[in-house]
Amino acid sequence: MSALGAVASAMALRPAVAAGQFKMGLLVPGSVAEEGWNRIAYNALKYVEAQLGAKVSYVELQQNPASFEKAFRDYAAQGYNVVLGHGFEFQDSALTVAEDYPDTWFLISSSKVYKGKVIGLNTDSSQPFYLMGVIAGKMGKGAGFIGGLEIPPIKEALDGFANGVKATKVDMPVRSVYLGNFQDVTAAKEAAVNMISRGADFVIPDADAAGIGVIQAVREAGPNICTFGVFTDITSTAPDNILGTYLADYAQGVERIVAGIKNGSPLPASNVVFGLKDADVMKFTYNDKARRAVPEDVRQYVDAVKAKIISGEIHTLGG
Repeated sequence: MSALGAVASAMALRPAVAAGQFKMGLLVPGSVAEEGWNRIAYNALKYVEAQLGAKVSYVELQQNPASFEKAFRDYAAQGYNVVLGHGFEFQDSALTVAEDYPDTWFLISSSKVYKGKVIGLNTDSSQPFYLMGVIAGKMGKGAGFIGGLEIPPIKEALDGFANGVKATKVDMPVRSVYLGNFQDVTAAKEAAVNMISRGADFVIPDADAAGIGVIQAVREAGPNICTFGVFTDITSTAPDNILGTYLADYAQGVERIVAGIKNGSPLPASNVVFGLKDADVMKFTYNDKARRAVPEDVRQYVDAVKAKIISGEIHTLGG
């Protein structure tokens, strides 16, 4: 059952959006030209355009809360029906602006917010990162995680990864670094090189554009050092080293929510959480051509773990 379907019984019907062209805006913290986090939001926007006939627009922003609020206000003042702020960092600005524009819906990625017409769409990355941790525990000697900002969704990914490692190989060291930004490729590469020099043979990025620095360090360290693609498939950048990819088809989930707003369908009575149970949104694939490709027995073990996560038997954040 999808995240949307799971809360259907708690939803209330609403009237459809008033007549006129339906409009959706997007705010991203960086460039949509880069594969990864910002690109999946852009793909979602274009999917809404194609599926719902919406007029769409996007704005690329730096990490500046004042610019977030201005961009939200600009879209709402222009009569946009929905604005997606792609990241937890947009949450506070959306809550502020929503008070002045009650006719606009504000969706916030990687957020658990639910207040009025501000709804969090949280993709639980702790789940696929837990699977990466299980693979690292089965195949590796040491692990590292390099995140961008120390914000809840990045910390959840780290916790999921570390918990997956420890559940599989309790004494395996897991090191972590937060860069303090999502753009510094050089710092990410340096952090990865340092982790590899200290024995990590699995180093995982969750740092948006900066994450390419991790991939570069892993590739240059040789085929025995491994990593995973995050959000989009970048296997071609390090085909020997990338063992698999966490693919986030965010477009499917976003379009479901936006279609409900447009058509007056039931909407969730709480924030939406996409997880491994949402097979159309969250996928985990393998690279069979990697030098240390994940062996079949490990894949079968990962499948069993995945089933337990979906059933609720395994809690990827602990507890």
